[in-house]
Amino acid sequence: MEHLADDFWHVRGDFRIAHIINVGTQMSLVRRPGGTFVLLDSYEPDKADHDALMALTDGGSLIEAVLNVHPFHTVHCAFVQAMLPNARLIGTRRHHHHLPDLRWDPALIEAPATQRAFADLFDFSVPAGVDFISDDENVHVGSVVVRHRASRIVHADDTLNVLDLPSLIQKLVPGPGLRFHPKLAEALEKRAGAADDYIGWAKDLARDWADTRTVCAAHNGICHLTDQSFADAIDAALDDAAETLRDHRETHG
Repeated sequence: MEHLADDFWHVRGDFRIAHIINVGTQMSLVRRPGGTFVLLDSYEPDKADHDALMALTDGGSLIEAVLNVHPFHTVHCAFVQAMLPNARLIGTRRHHHHLPDLRWDPALIEAPATQRAFADLFDFSVPAGVDFISDDENVHVGSVVVRHRASRIVHADDTLNVLDLPSLIQKLVPGPGLRFHPKLAEALEKRAGAADDYIGWAKDLARDWADTRTVCAAHNGICHLTDQSFADAIDAALDDAAETLRDHRETHG
């Protein structure tokens, strides 16, 4: 468990595709001004991280809520509910549908009313122009992106990726850098204007969260924005996705 800021801790873990390729996963722990905590995402940590988490939160009793912000990140939700039986387990509508036996809080994290309940701590953003829950279960572009306002740290699942380049390439191209999900083409809504809506969302995010200094991304890693601004990082991600967005505009108008 890495202490990234005064009130922000981050846990990175393993997640393997086909039990072979480890793409990693994450969760973050945030302390509220009153001393209680909110957990972002669900993960079953190893013993060292579990013990650190429990020690910091009085055996988990100080964790008020778990916000599961990605519709398709469901593997560890049951473990976290068992670990934190008194915390509010909040997810998306897909969490409720996919794991109906868990004790879900009726609030949905994609709902503005739910987000307002945590607005003292976080900023939230849902990308425009893409399916929040795709019919294709291999397309994980949509999620609720969360920013801890006090630390200026963004917690993002899949919507934003961290491109961690090999050290040799980093000598020529500073990294790691931000990229949008590689399945953006499949996630864009099949309608005119969807690509422009997505671009507008990204530019608004760059403007509204301009002083962001760190992005924790699933599945790849952490991007510390020391050599560029968040706005420049988003612009670079848009440049990387330009062909995808142009193709969608040519097809759908």
